[in-house]
Amino acid sequence: MAKKMNYQPNSIAAALRRGTSNLIGVMIPTVDRNFFGSVVRGVEEVLNETGYNVIITQSNDSFEKEKQNIKALLEAQVDGILASFAKDTTSFEHYDEIVKRGIPLILFDRMDESLKVDSVVIDDYQAAYKATEHLIEQGCRRIVHFAGPDNVSIYRDRQRGYEDALRRNNIESDPDLVMRSDVKFESGRELGKAISSMVNTPDGIFSSSDFAAMGAIEILKKRGFNVPEDIAVVGFSNESFTGLVDPPLSTVEQHSKKMGNFTANLFLERIRNKNGTHTPAKTVLTPELIIRRSSMRKENN
Repeated sequence: MAKKMNYQPNSIAAALRRGTSNLIGVMIPTVDRNFFGSVVRGVEEVLNETGYNVIITQSNDSFEKEKQNIKALLEAQVDGILASFAKDTTSFEHYDEIVKRGIPLILFDRMDESLKVDSVVIDDYQAAYKATEHLIEQGCRRIVHFAGPDNVSIYRDRQRGYEDALRRNNIESDPDLVMRSDVKFESGRELGKAISSMVNTPDGIFSSSDFAAMGAIEILKKRGFNVPEDIAVVGFSNESFTGLVDPPLSTVEQHSKKMGNFTANLFLERIRNKNGTHTPAKTVLTPELIIRRSSMRKENN
């Protein structure tokens, strides 16, 4: 009779009855980045084997959209939320609601110390330090940093790593060479225009994103600059296109799939110990600098 009448069970009602929905909410800033897609693959790789289904939402880096997504996930009775917050997010009361309800919340990539929850990140400071030091080793002395929004901790850490690498190599940090934007492709094009117009042209760029780096390279090449001979460039995230462009882009590998694995396993650990005491854990993954032709000045001079 149920089949004849095309009866569909109410999954939310069933979740209320059982006290579990087997649904996990995953919120990412944007779906059009290989990094976040790879994190989601890592999450699903672990959770699908344990009977959980994943609901994916994106905030489009909007604070308001992020709040709407969290509200929708809570209404769907998810058993946990794994999230990387939006660039626009500067307050976190909407995340407090998740914690108050006793729902496990794990932050990945982007986190904030004010939220006392589990997190999985890479060592952004060390990654930036290595990238900047590599440019210095290639003979660069006037290095631009494409910085992201300073309300996001990963971009603050990348800027610190850049500045410390300069300082420890006896290169004075120039505030005019820290160029802040949303580090998207179009922003990189605008930054490339600004760099090409400087009287004292920089000889290196460390970008907080591959997209901004590629935008700048496009403009610099059009205006007669050679990469890496005139300006060496290092990006960040090892997006899928970085090995295919000309010249191939040096970048930082964030081990995104591994980040997804760790995030999912932290959630499972929380569920297993739901009734016990819990101290939030911060898992820090080691980044890898991938050196390609875009930064190899010594091989080209």
